[in-house]
Amino acid sequence: MSERHPIIAITGSSGAGTTSVTRTFENIFRRENVNAAVIEGDSFHRYDRKEMKLKAAEAEKAGNKNFSHFGMENNLFSELETLFRDYAATGTGKRRKYLHDLEEAAPYQQEPGTFTPWEDVPSGTDLLFYEGLHGAVVTPEVNIAQHPDLLIGVVPVINLEWIQKLYRDKKQRGYSTEAVTDTILRRMPDYVNYICPQFVHTHVNFQRVPMVDTSNPFIARDIPSADESMVVIRFANPKGIDFQYLRNMINDSFMSRANTIVVPGGKMELAMQLIFTPFVWRMMERRKRALAG
Repeated sequence: MSERHPIIAITGSSGAGTTSVTRTFENIFRRENVNAAVIEGDSFHRYDRKEMKLKAAEAEKAGNKNFSHFGMENNLFSELETLFRDYAATGTGKRRKYLHDLEEAAPYQQEPGTFTPWEDVPSGTDLLFYEGLHGAVVTPEVNIAQHPDLLIGVVPVINLEWIQKLYRDKKQRGYSTEAVTDTILRRMPDYVNYICPQFVHTHVNFQRVPMVDTSNPFIARDIPSADESMVVIRFANPKGIDFQYLRNMINDSFMSRANTIVVPGGKMELAMQLIFTPFVWRMMERRKRALAG
């Protein structure tokens, strides 16, 4: 953690909805004139798309049916922790980008599914913002969770997470239901060992809960809408959180526990704006004082 060079990390599984949370923070940064160094978690995978397919085929041939992007062997955990540590100390560090599609790859004249060369995080940024799978990983070798000043988990109930992944991968990436199901099954051990344990370390968790039947996610035709959902927001340390203000500002919200507020799904972005804008204000105020001192 660092007053001069703070870090915000959003962590969640593939299909959890971390991208929509990132959009909310981008709006906050733009409105509050915060210059953020953005880090995509995909850029810390160990292998590019072609290499990963080859490695997966080799693993399957060797009898390893649980080879996935979620596990330690396929990610650069040490490099990610080094980035967080270096940024907190100096305001810079090493990063790269993963080019998902033709649009992202075109400016770099590279193929989609490849990484850009490593480069320094630009100097003079106000904070580092990470969004990906592993922002709160703790293993015997690394402790990434100790570095962010604000650590946010995005965790839909599991059937909803699967529906979102199935819908995205089928509609946007052209995969079959069977192929996506195989991916979900292959990832399950790493999901249990590397994704779920992170949410013990997060400061705030957002869990979307559908209010419609999602008992068989593999036959769902669409994703339950925001109006068909509620969002459970849990604070690890509720001290200083003005729950009465949040309840007054967000219609139909209620407290389910002393550290948990539940809001309608359509109000999730508003809740994030109300909760995290003051966090960002305080970060920037502490940074100004630290730099002035």
